[in-house]
Amino acid sequence: MKFDEIQIRVRYGETDQMGVVYHGNYALYLEMGRIEWLRKMGISYKNMEENGIMLPVISMTLNYKRPAHYDDLINVKTQLKNRPSAKIEFEYEITNEKGEILTTATVVLVFIDMKTNRPIRAPKYILDIIDA
Repeated sequence: MKFDEIQIRVRYGETDQMGVVYHGNYALYLEMGRIEWLRKMGISYKNMEENGIMLPVISMTLNYKRPAHYDDLINVKTQLKNRPSAKIEFEYEITNEKGEILTTATVVLVFIDMKTNRPIRAPKYILDIIDA
């Protein structure tokens, strides 16, 4: 399926005393990758929310292979796992400048109607963009 890649320079504040990226920061890296993937597809979180749809995370799995360190330039590859239904699932691979895999991850989000706070199917315009 479709994928996108972004690069992020690890900042000092994202690391522990050993200069290793704190594990909780990986969720932010994944979100950055997902937001850019959607944006490049022509899908905006902001527009979805303005139209009464939110997309909360319901599941996140991370597998740490190697540490990322302060000042590393990391690459976050975001890929749509399959065609969305009420859920949309992304797979990720974070690598360092040498191309070594640091982390793999999967994130599942669900489309929610903000008025009813209930799950809904993926909006047609999003499916049309993904299918194009």
